[in-house]
Amino acid sequence: MIRVLIVDDDFMVAKVHAGFVAALDGFEVVGTASTGAAALDEVRRLRPDLVLLDVYLPDTTGLDVLRRLRANGADTDVIVISAARDVDSIRTALHGGVLNYLVKPFDRRTFEARLRDYAALRSELSELGEAGQGDVDRLFGTARGSAVRQPVSTPKGIAPETLALVRETLAAAGEGGLSATECSERTGLARVSARRYLEQLVTVGEAEVRQRYGTAGRPERRFTMRGPRRA
Repeated sequence: MIRVLIVDDDFMVAKVHAGFVAALDGFEVVGTASTGAAALDEVRRLRPDLVLLDVYLPDTTGLDVLRRLRANGADTDVIVISAARDVDSIRTALHGGVLNYLVKPFDRRTFEARLRDYAALRSELSELGEAGQGDVDRLFGTARGSAVRQPVSTPKGIAPETLALVRETLAAAGEGGLSATECSERTGLARVSARRYLEQLVTVGEAEVRQRYGTAGRPERRFTMRGPRRA
């Protein structure tokens, strides 16, 4: 198993990424950290194979964490996942030996493709005794990953990663679906935010909503994921 440490100051983002990682065969999340200091401590304690590292942290930058990891001789691999788009950050990440750099927002398929590329790289390195130039070219191509996919376009105020969390939560609820209140409780989102994301899933045709009438009070709106259409 490839042991992964997730470093992100946003609890919800870290939770989404942890779900993505856990769903991939051959990967497991061994910990999360929301500060640079905690990240360094967790790398020493857990010795993960891979760190998914954000650049923007409350006490320092992820790039400083990267420098200190390398200065301390840590051999853990690093993939940067951040909204930082400036060239200096990207250059510093490259100098620090990161294997890939994912710019937020991105879709789940892109995330999974980068981790699969990483798993393939580890597997091939473990099997090679001595590498020829063709092997080196192939390994460096794998490390850089496949062509970058365009991020999923979402309306203003709708974060792709949070939408993915709500989508997975709703799918896990099954045929009974969820109300906005129940979705809020399961995701940690405010009720109004949960409702907005549920309605976005309805708008794009991934979910449907119906009224459920009780014995008293206003009817409850329940959201369910759409199943495959029958021919």
